[in-house]
Amino acid sequence: MNRQSNRNELLEHINQVSFAVDEAKLYLDTHPCDPEALAYFREYSQERDRALKEYARIYGPLTVDTAGEACTDRWNWINEPWPWQEGGC
Repeated sequence: MNRQSNRNELLEHINQVSFAVDEAKLYLDTHPCDPEALAYFREYSQERDRALKEYARIYGPLTVDTAGEACTDRWNWINEPWPWQEGGC
């Protein structure tokens, strides 16, 4: 498997866990005391955070939240293709 397919798989994983987090947030808006939903939200939020940090470490930050981890020696936020450029998200 090449670097681009690994990158695409990681992006797909980030999309999936982000969707799960967003759906859980919507559900919790109307069911704020559901312990199973809260546990689900925490689990997928942590997985999303891990995946975003892994992506930032390998390919550069996807979100400004993870720019700090990827920018240890210089500001790398601008090195990645923008979403509207070829190779962007």
